[in-house]
This record gives sequence, structure tokens and C-alpha cells, in this order.
Amino acid sequence: MNILVCYGTRPELIKIKPVLNAFKINNMLFETLRVEQHTTLITDTEQDDYIVRVPSGFNRLDALLATANNIPDNVFRYITHVLVQGDTSTAFVCAMAAFHRNIPVIHLEAGLRTYDTQNPYPEETYRQLITKIADIHLCPTEQNRLNILKESSTAKAYVVGNTVLDNLVDLRGSTIQGNQVIVTLHRRENHPIMDKWFAAVNQLATKYPEYHFIIPLHPNPNVQKYKDLLTNVRIVDPIPYEYFIRNISGCAFAISDSGGIQEEVSFLGKAVVVCRKVTERPESLGSNSFLCESPDRLIDIVETVVLPKLKQNAFSQSNVYGDGNASSKIVKTLKEHHAKIQ
Repeated sequence: MNILVCYGTRPELIKIKPVLNAFKINNMLFETLRVEQHTTLITDTEQDDYIVRVPSGFNRLDALLATANNIPDNVFRYITHVLVQGDTSTAFVCAMAAFHRNIPVIHLEAGLRTYDTQNPYPEETYRQLITKIADIHLCPTEQNRLNILKESSTAKAYVVGNTVLDNLVDLRGSTIQGNQVIVTLHRRENHPIMDKWFAAVNQLATKYPEYHFIIPLHPNPNVQKYKDLLTNVRIVDPIPYEYFIRNISGCAFAISDSGGIQEEVSFLGKAVVVCRKVTERPESLGSNSFLCESPDRLIDIVETVVLPKLKQNAFSQSNVYGDGNASSKIVKTLKEHHAKIQ
């Protein structure tokens, strides 16, 4: 196997890095391709063999899809498989580029579903389309595998866990309960009501001054334009991942519309209020994550659910999204799959 590993956003880079390390340790052939979907959020580019620029365009999603035209054909010359991660525009574009060249696609973090194409938008549609294209589905959970099998009874779907947790194994023994509340809000479907989310977070921070609210503010202009509403929240620039997860391991709880944070807080025994109408990661709902469908419910959920459980030390570490050994399982799975078809 000679695998082209594709990514374009910071979350993708975070989740593929343990896999790249496992490929190196096991002498597996691979190359990397980065689509410049995130520019300011990615500073570590040492692993890039190819970089593809996103063409300019009035509609950002259209521009990202047009990126396929910018991938030189010689990139695929010696490639036997293309690996894409998650549900981004980059993942979909690179999966389509592989499909158009009849190259098998490996989908990392496969099988997550809300079955609501508007939530998350456009990611839910992208992940379903990638499933139609992919040949090998690497699923974080058994429910994800079952989702794949419902859509294709012949799919090659394997449960390996989520690779983001491979980054956190060493932190598990050093978590503490601090007084910091980590806030991340950026999702496209929340942009029309971002002012309401920020106002609710600020009201919560004002009401509970014993907690220090901090938000690494996303650079998207639809997020940035409401930052003046956060008068009682500390605003910082996006911080390197290794520092961010240390903050998570020592926080009181988190407020977020991110998918990955749901996995991280569960693994580290923390809690997160999920600021979305629905989540594709339901496995931790009610234990470590709590759905908040609208800004006007945020304070009530924190006061009636999160804070009482926090005082009772009711949040414990969980392996519902994996045990921190996903990358080694992926290597084993791919080697066994490759051996079967030889």
C-alpha cells in the first residue's frame, strides 16, 4: 500500500497525526496532501508533501470544491489508496478526486450521522457522500459501524476508535478540576445566532464570577464581529493544540459547538454543553455531554445539570469514543485488509 493522506483543517491535522506516526513506526508507505482550507489555524506543515491552494470565489464552499481542479495528476502516480478524515470540504473533494481516478478511498472517522443535512451544515451531507465513495470505513464506535452497514450491507467497516484520543493518553492521569470554563463557538449553522450565543455565555460568566471563562476566538469574520459582546469572557487567539488540551484537562467544564471536544472531554472525564440542535456523537449524551439546542437554554442547562454534577464529582473518564489506541488498530486493520486482497 502507498497511501495519500489528505487534510485541510486543523481538526483534521490533529486527528491524522497519530496515524502518520503509526505509519512511520510500521514502515508503511504514505504521502500527504494539504488543501489550504485553513490557513491561519495551521502552522505545522512539516508533514506536507503536496500543498494545494483554494481558488478564489464568491462562495467559499464552491471554491473549495473547485480545488479538485488544482490537484496535479502526478500526485496520484504511485498511490494505491487515498485516506480522508472526517466530513470537511477537503475530505469530500479528495475522496472525489480519488474516485475519479478509480483509487480506493479509506474514510477515517466514518459512520457519524445526524441524518439532518442542515445540522451540521454542510458536513452531514459531505460525510454521507464520502460513505458512498469509500472502500474502507474506519469507525470510532460500534454505532458508527452499524450506521454504515444500514446504508451498505457489503461495506468494509471496522471499529477502531477515534484517533484524537491517541493524543490524550498521557493526560489521563493528570486531570484536575479547575475553575476555568473553555468556550469554543464557530459552526456555520450557528453564525446567524452567534450574537445570541455570545450574549448567553457572557450572561453566564457575569452570573458566576468564581469561574474564569475563556474563548479562543475563531478567525471567521462571522464569529469575530460579535466579540464585543463578551465583556466578561477572556478572549484569546486560537492556541496550539497541545496547550488547548491541557486547558481542557484542567478545566471545570466546556461550552462548545465542536464535535471533537465532545470526544476529548469524555475521555478526560470532563463535561461539555453542546451548543447545537443535534449531535453526530450521541454516545456520551447524558454522561459527559449535554445538548443545548438554543442560546436561551444555556444558563438553565449549566445551572440544573452541569454545576450540580460538578459538585458531586459525577463526571468520570469514558472510553465510549475509543481507548487511545486507534492508530495501532488502524495499521493492523489496513495490513490485514491488504493481505486479504493480495
